[in-house]
Parts: sequence; structure tokens; C-alpha cells
Amino acid sequence: MAPKWRELADRLADQIRNGDYAPGAQLPQIRDLVEAGEGSKSTVHQAYKALEAEGLVTSVRGHGTVVRPRTPLKRLGIARYDKVKWRDSDEVAFIADRVASGREYKRNEQTQTVSRVEASNAVAEGLGVPVGSEVYARARLVKEGTQPTHTLTSYYRPEHVEGTRIVDPTPGPAGRGGGYRVLYDAGYEIDHMREALFARVPTVDEAKLLQLPLGEPVMELHRTTYTADGTVVEYAIGIHAASRFAWEYDFKVPDSAQDGKA
Repeated sequence: MAPKWRELADRLADQIRNGDYAPGAQLPQIRDLVEAGEGSKSTVHQAYKALEAEGLVTSVRGHGTVVRPRTPLKRLGIARYDKVKWRDSDEVAFIADRVASGREYKRNEQTQTVSRVEASNAVAEGLGVPVGSEVYARARLVKEGTQPTHTLTSYYRPEHVEGTRIVDPTPGPAGRGGGYRVLYDAGYEIDHMREALFARVPTVDEAKLLQLPLGEPVMELHRTTYTADGTVVEYAIGIHAASRFAWEYDFKVPDSAQDGKA
């Protein structure tokens, strides 16, 4: 038989999923549930902590325990990198996600810092340079309004970006079309990329920076961007709040035999 706090947590979870408590709605005060006979103060508190760990609610100072929003941003796959977006207009990747999600955006919702750093093992392998080599790191924090959604740090070989807008620390995208347009104008047109994703527990610093509730995992993205001749022109690592995105991929299914690769 499940403990009483678990039964209460499961009942409240069902009510949240059924819409009895809408996103942003406040759950009853602990004392109210105690007075209603739902259990002791510690029982109700433990049930609320379980709901928070499961990502259904969050504690908000001055507002108690509230239901978390369940309308994540679309994080596009292939479509976010369509050249017509950044080469022919001014729709950088994070803006493409907002447009696809029907959400408003401001260009200054992306901040950045640029620095020269020594390449770590992962960065060196991604860029194809020796460990400890000096590379440029362009670190961004992206927000939706006041809420952070993700971080993204792009690494570049100095010879590819020296003197370009990519190494300009001015907040916001790197000019019209963003970083890919800058590379294009410098003679490095992107042709294909590889993305790897995995989920993990955030570090203390990541949880603080992204304002993550208790129990929220992160999705870590590793992106390698190539020109047509196989030159790596960007290696990026992104940390995304897992519940704030719905990852979406739309692609043609390959037929290796037809393509003569079998």
C-alpha cells in the first residue's frame, strides 16, 4: 500500500494533468489540506515536494506552490538552420524557434560574452585543434522575457573569425543573420552539421543561471558545423532547460541503396 503522501501526490497530479489546476494556478495552502483531512503537515509537504520533483509544480516566493506552464517552445531541428532564414533575411536560430512557436521575441533576449580561451578536450576534438590551443568562445544566455531558456557557447578557430562581428561582444545576435551570416560573408558557407543530445542533472551553477526548479533536468546539445569541404567552422555546446522545449525534427528518410552508398 502506498504511503499517504504518495496517494495525495498522485491525486493532485491527476488533477493537474486533467486541467483541474491550470498552468499558473496555485495549489491549496498546506494548512488548508491539513484542515480538510488530507493528512498531517509533513504528509502534505512531502506530497508537494514529490510534485515539484516530478516537474508539475514549482514554489514561487509569495505565491506558494503553483502549476508549471506546459507549453514549451518548439526547438526546431533542420528547419531552424534553413539558409533562407539567416542568409536572405534576418531570422537567426533562436528567433526561428520563437516564430515557429507563435511566440514574441526581442533581439536583446540573447546576451553574450566573447573571449579567447584554451581549448578543452571536447572543444579541441570538436574543432580539430590541439588541446590547449587558443580559440574564441562566444557564450550566450537566451531568455524568453525574463525567464532563461538555454545557454549556447560557440567555439571558433581564430583564423576563421578574427576581425568579424562574431568576436564583437555587443549583446544580441552578431548582426544581420547572426553568426552563420558572418561566416558566409567571410567565405565559410555552412553546408551540413551534426547534433548530439543527452539529458543529465544540472550543475549547481546551471540550475541557478537557468532558474531551474528542483528536479528539472537539462538537455545538453553538442553541435558541429561544417562547410562543404568538411572544414569545421563552429563547435557549440548548449544547455537547455528540459521542460521549456519540445524538440522537433523533420527530415527526408535516406535510401542508401538508391543513393549508391550501399
